[in-house]
Amino acid sequence: MFHGSIPALVTPFKNGAVDRDAFASLVERQIAGGSSALVPVGTTGETSTLSIEEHKAVVTLCVEVAAGRVPVIAGAGSNATDEAIHLVQHAKAVGADAALVVCPYYNRPDQAGLEAHFRAINDAVALPVLLYNVPGRTIVDLLPATVARLAQLPNIVGIKDASGDVARVSQHAALVGDAQFVQLSGEDPNALGHMAMGGAGCISVTANVAPDICAAMHAAFRAGDLAGARAIERKLIALHKAMFCAPSPGPAKYALSRLGLCQPDVRLPITEPDAAACETIDAAMALAGIRP
Repeated sequence: MFHGSIPALVTPFKNGAVDRDAFASLVERQIAGGSSALVPVGTTGETSTLSIEEHKAVVTLCVEVAAGRVPVIAGAGSNATDEAIHLVQHAKAVGADAALVVCPYYNRPDQAGLEAHFRAINDAVALPVLLYNVPGRTIVDLLPATVARLAQLPNIVGIKDASGDVARVSQHAALVGDAQFVQLSGEDPNALGHMAMGGAGCISVTANVAPDICAAMHAAFRAGDLAGARAIERKLIALHKAMFCAPSPGPAKYALSRLGLCQPDVRLPITEPDAAACETIDAAMALAGIRP
């Protein structure tokens, strides 16, 4: 259902507000660059500092600009189950193709609570849902046995895994069995290894900056050209790392600003990269062949 290079889109700001024109241009650039789908208002989209109204407006705009050319997987997570359901309902109402739902954060539910959270969403809305496991941010870890039980539900179609453990790909596959279940990496440096283990693609931060290069790496792998995929990945690895040399999405927005595509503005408590981080990002862009 979902595969390849899928950007976790930044949400550009201008004068403190969402820059709708810049966002629309970024969506067009992603489609032209070969991205397989789009994820608005995920972690990289600064969902935690968007109001509910802004969140909905960005999802709606993404669906409108994409106009069916590629799938839209709307970020729709919350640490309150009712709010997550509300956001998934909105995603469906405006025509998104799926929702990306992060594990509840801060309140630290156990596995029973995580399972109940996702079951409630599955039962409330008939829209494909991708689980999103990122324990480095949420503290809680959605374990493979829980994932396998959730995979049996009709609307749970896959997972974005940012645990950093590529062995999870095989664990999930072994436990899920014959059910169709899409596994996507949530970490750019692990994407190629994740696909080698059986994953379908990556929800990517780097693709914000280099959509065509990221898409080319995935295309090479899918075509069986492992050597070509490795060669492209070696050009990208410094950029993957640079995207987190300062709190994300500051580096991605700085890189996009260098390309004249949006302002570098982020919302507090995230701040813009300092001079040393900017030098790291500039160098990584040069190594990948990306020049302002």
